[in-house]
Amino acid sequence: MEADAERKGQKRKLEDEDDGQQSNAASCVVAMEADDPLEAQVKLQVQILDNCFSWKESDRSAARRATHVLAELAKNEDYVNIIVEGGAVPVLVRHLQPPPSSDDSPKYFEHEVEKGSAFALSLLAVKPEHQQLIADAGALPHLVDLLNRHINSLGRNRAVNGVIRRAADAITNLAHENSYIKTQVRIEKGIPPLVELLEFNDTKVQRAAAGALRTLAFKNEANKSQIVECNALPTLILMLRSEDTAIHYEAVGVIGNLVHSSATIKKEVLLAGALQPVIGLLSSCCSESQREAALLLGQFATTDSECKVHIVQRGAVRPLVEMLQSPDPQLKEMAAFALGRLAQNTHNQAGIVHDGGLMPLLKLLDSKNGNLQHNAAFALFGLAENEDNTSDIVKVGGVQKLQEGEFIVQATKDCVAKTLKRLEDKIRGRVLKHLLYLMRVSEKVVQRRVALALAHLCSDDDQRSIFVDNNGLDILLGLLGSANQKQQLDGAVALCTLAKKATTLSPMDAAPPSPTPQVYLGEQYVNNATLADVTFLVEGRRFYAHRIALLASSDAFRAMFDGGYREKDAKDIEIPNIRWDAFELMMRFIYTGTAEVTLDIAQDLLRAADQYLLEGLKRLCEYAIAQDISVENVANIYELAEAFHAISLRHTCILFLLEHHEHMRDRPGHAELIDRLIPQIHDYFYRVLRPHPLNPVA
Repeated sequence: MEADAERKGQKRKLEDEDDGQQSNAASCVVAMEADDPLEAQVKLQVQILDNCFSWKESDRSAARRATHVLAELAKNEDYVNIIVEGGAVPVLVRHLQPPPSSDDSPKYFEHEVEKGSAFALSLLAVKPEHQQLIADAGALPHLVDLLNRHINSLGRNRAVNGVIRRAADAITNLAHENSYIKTQVRIEKGIPPLVELLEFNDTKVQRAAAGALRTLAFKNEANKSQIVECNALPTLILMLRSEDTAIHYEAVGVIGNLVHSSATIKKEVLLAGALQPVIGLLSSCCSESQREAALLLGQFATTDSECKVHIVQRGAVRPLVEMLQSPDPQLKEMAAFALGRLAQNTHNQAGIVHDGGLMPLLKLLDSKNGNLQHNAAFALFGLAENEDNTSDIVKVGGVQKLQEGEFIVQATKDCVAKTLKRLEDKIRGRVLKHLLYLMRVSEKVVQRRVALALAHLCSDDDQRSIFVDNNGLDILLGLLGSANQKQQLDGAVALCTLAKKATTLSPMDAAPPSPTPQVYLGEQYVNNATLADVTFLVEGRRFYAHRIALLASSDAFRAMFDGGYREKDAKDIEIPNIRWDAFELMMRFIYTGTAEVTLDIAQDLLRAADQYLLEGLKRLCEYAIAQDISVENVANIYELAEAFHAISLRHTCILFLLEHHEHMRDRPGHAELIDRLIPQIHDYFYRVLRPHPLNPVA
């Protein structure tokens, strides 16, 4: 899952004005709370507003005070539903407009009541379920009218500035994630005055207007188009360069929502000169502006390859890399998002690694934040495309990081798998030569990382060159024999992987092939006295046999009957150390070339097969015993294989020990067994690693 590149239109964080009005209203609320329940307070304020819609000084004063009391109450979200249910919305909407008057009548508290009403409504609109109610009560056209009060003001009237700001804030909260209201604001012609207010002298008004435009542009294509048509871009880009962090934060937010999912607007924004000021915001002291700028650069980077290059050329990489190391997870996420998009260009891939981006991205794979982890993985996938980065990724342990990471979502797992495959494809030619050079001359930790990575990623044709000719096998065996448990496990896993790649099937993964075809007497002659010329005594019982069958079966019987042994001329030969059922099964194999070897007899039969040099029967026994290998008995089975020269069974035990090392490393005697086995493991790999077809090993 990629980072959420959608920039939400934000609700306004509403601020009190330092004019004493709110503190007076708060005092009133505190006083009233001591005597009246909340419902009664709301009812009283609604009644006041309902009865004082005129320009009389007493009515205006009462209305002003009532709007402030309701706003103060509405700051507590637990009270909002009660205020709405108490009928506050219609009366507050009514007071968004001035009372009827003659031109020569005095206008007491002009703009103040409207400002208080807009403020209270914006607080009520924080709850999404009230947004439509307020809009349906007719608030939007009145709020747009309030925005237009700037026409006759030069920004020096504090009351006008306040009412405009509160109107913009109210529009922001009403339209927050409400597509219908966003459209209605446009229909009510609210966008042109908001764009004009971006150039207003009061910075608070500028911020409020930008915040409203940011919300209106989010996921509304028609609104985006109108904002651009109203020529907002030049002013927004100037605002990006503002030293006021709140100004450039809102500006970059508006631009971000404008360009999202709109390639046309994205190009217009770039043509208008936004790129450099956005890059400049990466170094802002405001982390929110940094985050928005990084996200916006990630969106710019999807435009075309040339734009990706321009972003890097203009100095974006270093501040983005620095952001990766911020304690703010959102900042890291957006930096990784931007770098991931920039890393889709070959030249940028090398530049990002050169500027120190590799290690911070690898560290982010340990994050418990799914979006952050995925953005880092996606960026690393891009970096892995450039073979100039392959050695660096291997050198710093990147392969191990990718292999061992605990990834939260499937998309990240898929991305990491593709990255490893991409690295695997690069390990050849000059990249492989460089890695082999590092494995020879670098410090120990780098040598180990290279050997581990190559064990997992090298091609079959390069295995012998890497691990025999260039001593990679000795490095892995050194890890296996280390006192450090993590190194032991790394070595065991790498050796197991290498073994599985070196052999299509491990020696005991399939039934053994039949022995070399011979002439067999057949089932009917097994323990048959007819034409028998030798008798074996096994556990006191006679077993009839035929010398010709025995002579053809193995060198051991040929030596017995053709050599100087006493059995040469004897008719009755005692077999003292083999059970009857094992001996009978061995003879059945000699006469037929097959035998059904079960686990309960396999070990006794293996001993007999080894004694009489019956290699085909040994393979059948080894296969049967291998099916029963477990953590508990593998050491004993290895001893059995050693005692009876069962090479395949011994190799199977070695592979089992490597594959299950993590579960066995704390068992008594396991470390000693591994130390004893290391020469055997070395011999095994020397035998199974395939030579390169162009450089065969004699």
